[in-house]
Amino acid sequence: MIPENIRGILYEGDKKTATRNAYGDRLAELGEINKDIVVLDADISKSTMTAIFAKKFPDRFFNMGIAESNMMSTAAGLSTMGKIPFASTFGVFASKRACDQVSISIAYPGLNVKICATHCGISVGEDGATHQAIEDVAIMRAIPGIVVISPSDGTETRKVIDAIIDYKGPCYVRLGRSASPLIFNDSYNFKIGRGVKLSEGKSATVLTAGFTTHICISAVKKLEAEGIEVDLINMSSIKPIDEELLLDSAKKTKIVFTVEDH
Repeated sequence: MIPENIRGILYEGDKKTATRNAYGDRLAELGEINKDIVVLDADISKSTMTAIFAKKFPDRFFNMGIAESNMMSTAAGLSTMGKIPFASTFGVFASKRACDQVSISIAYPGLNVKICATHCGISVGEDGATHQAIEDVAIMRAIPGIVVISPSDGTETRKVIDAIIDYKGPCYVRLGRSASPLIFNDSYNFKIGRGVKLSEGKSATVLTAGFTTHICISAVKKLEAEGIEVDLINMSSIKPIDEELLLDSAKKTKIVFTVEDH
C-alpha cells in the first residue's frame, strides 16, 4: 500500500534514465550557477558523463589520466582553496585503488570533496568483472566522516547533487550505468540522513537503495496481489542512515530484509 503522504512525489510514466546521465546533466547545469565547482575525471569522462561539464567549462575540468589516487589528492588540494571538487571514476577504482587518498587526504581532514562514482554494482555486466564495484559501499561506510549515498533514480540523483553541494564535507555518491525507471517526480525533496517509505505493510521491512529500488517496487506489487503487504523503504542515504524510520518499521514488522546491488 502506497502511503498517502508520498503519492504527490511519485512519477507517473514509463521514462527511464541512468543515474550517471542525470549526474552529468545536473553537474553541468550547476556549473552555470556556482563558479567554484570544478570537476576531475580519471580519463573516462564519456562514461561518467562529466564530459558534459568539460564541454561547457573546459577551464574548470581536469582530466587526471588513469591515476585515481592522484586525482583524489588533487581534489583535496583544490578544496582547501575554496573550490568544490567533484572527482569521478568507476566505483571499483574510487573505493579500492584510491582508498588511502580518500581516507587520509579527504576524509581525515574533513575536506569538501564530492566523489561521484559510476558503474557500481553487479548490474554492470557489460564492462566485465574487473569493473564491477561490489565492495564500495562497505569500504566507504567504514571511513569515518564521509557521507555515502546511493540514489535510486534520475530524479533523486539530481536532488542528491544539489544536497551535497550544500553539505560541507566529503561525500561518496554511488551511480549506475544502466537505465532504470524514474520513481520520483520533480517535487521530491531528498535529505541527507532521511529515507522514504514507498509502501506500507506489516509483514516485513524491506530496505533498498540505488538500482534495486525499481526491482523491489515491482516485487512489492506482486506480493500485494497475494495479500502480502510490506514496508518498502528507499534508504538512499546509507550513511548517515535514517535510524528512526528503520527502527520504527522493524519494531512493527519484526523482520528486515535488505536488497542491494552490492
